[in-house]
Amino acid sequence: MTLPIQVGPATVTINRDDRVVVCQPDGRIEATADEGFFARDTRFISGYDIWINGSRPILLNSSPIQFFSARFEFTNGAVIDETGSIDPQTIAIRLDRTVGGGVHEDYDVVNYGRRAVRLTIEVALESDFADIFDVKRRAIVRRGELNSRWFRSRRELRTAYANREFRRELAVVVERADSPPQFANGRLVFVAAIPAKGAWHTCIKWLPITAARRRPPTLDCSAVADPPLETGAARLPRVSIQAANETVRHTWAQAIRDMEALRLEDPTFERGVFIPAAGVPWFVTLFGRDALIVSMQGITGYPEFAAGALRRLAGLQATSDDPERDMEPGKIPHEIRHGELAQLGILPFTPYYGTHDATSLYVIVLSYLHQWLGDTEILRRFLPNAEAAMTWVDRYGDRDGDGFQEYKTRSQHGYHNQGWKDAWDAVPEADGSIASLPIALCEHQGYVYDAKLRLADIYDLLDRPEDGQRLRDEAHRLYQRFNDVFWWEREGTYYLGLNGQKRPIETVASNAGHCLANGIVPPERAERVVRRLLADDMWSGWGIRTLSAEHVAYNPFSYHTGSVWPHDNAMIAGGFRRYGFAAEASQVAKGMFDTAERFVANRLPELFAGLPRVPGSFPVQYLGANVPQAWAASAIFRLVAILCGIHASSDASGSTLYVNPALPDWLPELTIGNLRAGSGALSLRFHGDEVDVLSNTTGFDVVHAPAPRPAAPAFAPGKRRRRRGKD
Repeated sequence: MTLPIQVGPATVTINRDDRVVVCQPDGRIEATADEGFFARDTRFISGYDIWINGSRPILLNSSPIQFFSARFEFTNGAVIDETGSIDPQTIAIRLDRTVGGGVHEDYDVVNYGRRAVRLTIEVALESDFADIFDVKRRAIVRRGELNSRWFRSRRELRTAYANREFRRELAVVVERADSPPQFANGRLVFVAAIPAKGAWHTCIKWLPITAARRRPPTLDCSAVADPPLETGAARLPRVSIQAANETVRHTWAQAIRDMEALRLEDPTFERGVFIPAAGVPWFVTLFGRDALIVSMQGITGYPEFAAGALRRLAGLQATSDDPERDMEPGKIPHEIRHGELAQLGILPFTPYYGTHDATSLYVIVLSYLHQWLGDTEILRRFLPNAEAAMTWVDRYGDRDGDGFQEYKTRSQHGYHNQGWKDAWDAVPEADGSIASLPIALCEHQGYVYDAKLRLADIYDLLDRPEDGQRLRDEAHRLYQRFNDVFWWEREGTYYLGLNGQKRPIETVASNAGHCLANGIVPPERAERVVRRLLADDMWSGWGIRTLSAEHVAYNPFSYHTGSVWPHDNAMIAGGFRRYGFAAEASQVAKGMFDTAERFVANRLPELFAGLPRVPGSFPVQYLGANVPQAWAASAIFRLVAILCGIHASSDASGSTLYVNPALPDWLPELTIGNLRAGSGALSLRFHGDEVDVLSNTTGFDVVHAPAPRPAAPAFAPGKRRRRRGKD
């Protein structure tokens, strides 16, 4: 067993909602690094340093305490005051940082020496108000005007930035200081006379002022360990597990902490509506696809995220056409940004709609939420949005009328690839060249197939059987044509997609596993797809790679062409279990838990390298991976649900929770508490293939059986045929 593997540089990162602080282990912030205090996609603090009598204090230790807090412990080196030398390591300097609406810093200095000391404590702060996209690409451009002003009577420094209508301000406020602050040479300066065994304290608050023009609240002093709950921001109920397997237990606990850290509540939209941020530090905002996949994977623990995603995305669903934003009526957005580049129209993220699958996933998540809550009012509330989404699928998603979903950006800043693998090189042809647009990915056809069947069921529940039958007929026709055109007999899997010339993209990739998850694979083909995904070129030993190691474009250190993504593996494992391959699903789950065990804090990163697992090896990080990341954290909930065979169903006859456990030898027993469904929660104990209901206040019946699935249409392989698209 190796020592825990660090992901990313040795930094300290804390966050709350869309506020993030990334700093060095000693608390410093460097403007030229991927560091700073960020709020709503703007860097409000770009530089930070501290001096004691002209020298940096010596860092002893530092660590995050909670996801929103960190502590830094320092002492003094060889320094002097007006009396003479101060003995080294006699001064304790503690800095606590917490993130709320702003940042609260507590400075506590204790003199353990035998004489009084006079310390000049200097805190240097810089603000560049850089857009997060500029920070990430390390190309800072000052586009507006910047000025600072010190208000001595109010003990605060105000720095303002303005570029046309984009305006931001930072107020740095000193409170509860045991000596009055001064401001000179870009530094807050305190002169502290501390007697022997005495102490000195001050608070410094960083208050980012955004478009709302209000000063945000911060957490109180001493909130570093467990803050008081803020109004409207109650901690979400936690689903818990008990298991003898320590790795599973610790990984689950870390996933719970990460999901709480990634909770976003946007007060400019509505209090009490929670959505998952995509990841820290670069993606602390709403991403349509990410929010919906997290909602699917985490539904067993956090139905609030599914409800919040549906509500928030409904408010952003497109109602008009804007080519520069890849926006069309009914489409669900890809991401929304609030920084300078977006607000001034330099980048099209207000929001940007360049995701093809989010619109189908919206319908799927609506079905998921209804199944878990059993409330048809949810269906009535969001049915207009689901219908608008399906209209987009049929009218715009199928660009040329050939019956398949294709994407092609219309924006000069748009994404070339608009599936979940959206890197520019994520869809290579057999020779390694980039597939031409428009591209019809295999999994997008599966998402639409699933969405049509689910919307058909919704119509049935709402007494619209004719519309339900129409959608089933459409889904069955797609099933037949997809399996005629996309099946790759030689490889025993599905083509990655069709390129702009309607030719198959002969590339073995993980995408085909999503087709298993959404049920578009005929049962007689499922085993071949499973075996292909677990072949040596796809299975690294830690997980299923995004791309075959035998492909010319394979690179284990790439973003999408050979790396391993936990959420991708969880989706595929769900597909394995759906078709009856429980041992293979367990193999994938074991790989993910083995990986988590070797990373710091049992935390799965966004992705990791696709290097093969051999004796003495360990999972290797992908440089730049987000940690924590919502897909990766929610994948843990999904994997446990897969092993336990948990599936909720609500229809006209009532609501049922199906459980069909197939626990492997490495996880012989498991208890899940506070599994929320309906109007309450359950506690279930699983052992082998048995289950005991310990408590149930949900109103759901618990049935020990496989979940019923829509019957697969009869498939008769025919000659591959392609309809000519519209002119």
